[in-house]
Amino acid sequence: YMGAVGSSRVMCDNVPGLVSRQRQLCRRHPEAMLSIGRGVAAWTAECQHQFRRHRWDCNALERGQRLLGRVLLRSSRESAFVHAISSAGVVFAITRACSQGELKSCSCDPKKKGSAKDSKGHFDWGGCSDNIDYGIKFARAFVDAKERKGKDARALMNLHNNRAGRKAVKRFLKQECKCHGVSGSCTLRTCWLAMADFRKTGDYLWKKYNGAIQVVMNQDGTGFTVANKKFKKPTKNDLVYFESSPDYCIRDRDVGSLGTAGRVCNQTSRGMDSCEVMCCGRGYDTSRVSRMTKCECKFHWCCAVRCQDCLEVVDIHTCKAPKSAAWISRT
Repeated sequence: YMGAVGSSRVMCDNVPGLVSRQRQLCRRHPEAMLSIGRGVAAWTAECQHQFRRHRWDCNALERGQRLLGRVLLRSSRESAFVHAISSAGVVFAITRACSQGELKSCSCDPKKKGSAKDSKGHFDWGGCSDNIDYGIKFARAFVDAKERKGKDARALMNLHNNRAGRKAVKRFLKQECKCHGVSGSCTLRTCWLAMADFRKTGDYLWKKYNGAIQVVMNQDGTGFTVANKKFKKPTKNDLVYFESSPDYCIRDRDVGSLGTAGRVCNQTSRGMDSCEVMCCGRGYDTSRVSRMTKCECKFHWCCAVRCQDCLEVVDIHTCKAPKSAAWISRT
């Protein structure tokens, strides 16, 4: 669809789940939808990485896609993280597309021109600074459109967490420079601003997830107040949530839980991936498997590492299923 004249309307009308404002943006910027698609892939992979040792593992595969939607219908900490990381993923993807000249509506940051000064002295702006402000502006218009329809508490919570995700990407914008001069001396420097790897944003939002603040709506319905007066008021960088998370131990459509039956657990861990925690006290099965690994690796001058293939026998521990492994649905 992308390259055909007049086909953006056809494409945008066939993307499921978009609200009218998102369809308008899609028709106006059809090439941006490719970038948003990359952003979805990036944030989904990052979400699964951050939750890989937890009962809820951000599984957004074929059947899990609908379940992820169920998670977003709740107002839990997991929902807060998903809104933040997905908003961040769109910012990252759109900004990267601007720098690579893939979008007609933007390019490198136009404000980074001329000379400037930092702790090391004077430098000239050059290269292609990431246009993070455009990425944030587009992501705010596109991602927030779905929430602006509603005026309820959940919409307000989602807008807050979307913004926290966008701000997280900008937090890790870093200045990179190249030296010019005789024998590489730094008599002249050319600098530009570049986004850090998306993992940094994911790690940062993971910390915010672990420190997320439970809130309730204030009396006039325009903002939040902390549910527990002992905790500090959330800042714009914090994640907020309304309701406690389910335990995700069993398959439950209503809460978006696949359960932990069959999940691999760590017998020696004391953390969330331990067999006791992951398997919710149901116990686990152990199977012995053989696999090929690289071993006896040696460094050869100048620049090669040579290894042998070794057969390794390991025990894999997987959580037992509950006595009734069928889906629970309260509807």
